[in-house]
Amino acid sequence: MPRSQQGLLRLLRREGIDERVIGAFAATPRADFVPLRSRSMAYVDRPVALPERQTTSQPSLIARMIEAARPEATDRALEVGTGYGFQTALLARLVADVVSVERSATLAEAAAENLRLAGIENARVSVGDGWEGLPADAPFEVIVVSAAASEVPEALEEQLAEGGRLVIPVRGATSDEVLLFEKHDGVVKRISLLTPARFVPLVKGEQG
Repeated sequence: MPRSQQGLLRLLRREGIDERVIGAFAATPRADFVPLRSRSMAYVDRPVALPERQTTSQPSLIARMIEAARPEATDRALEVGTGYGFQTALLARLVADVVSVERSATLAEAAAENLRLAGIENARVSVGDGWEGLPADAPFEVIVVSAAASEVPEALEEQLAEGGRLVIPVRGATSDEVLLFEKHDGVVKRISLLTPARFVPLVKGEQG
């Protein structure tokens, strides 16, 4: 198991992750986006617990989800489930602009501070209901969801730009399934199953 940032980068290369995504990881120390008590585990390829009974996903899974979304430098991205802002920061290094919606005001505040300390200026965190997305900021070429939904939220389908990519875990019978969708001719279609995984549920409504 990797115990350093360089070890994590080597792991991602062995897994064949795109070099542009790896470059975002290289520029974003995960230790800056986990609770202080968990920093010794920051570069292990495992989830890390956050307050409010939330988690930040294991780095290799985050990398696969971002890679599948095919972020381009001119894209606008929506992230659902900010946590402590690690994936937010990665996306911000790959696209023009990121808006992230987080149900917990406590986590949103922590993430915004982490992003400020990291010098990330093209990402904004908003407290809200992830099921509803952020319609005022739509459309988005990239949407990445970090919690498992019972189905693809209709609001996210509507906010996806033509040709856009949506990566979302959807609850299955025995595990969550991380799925890639794309929007063509106004219709959002499932493209592929990325991997089975386990996520916290995507809960409707703001926690505050």
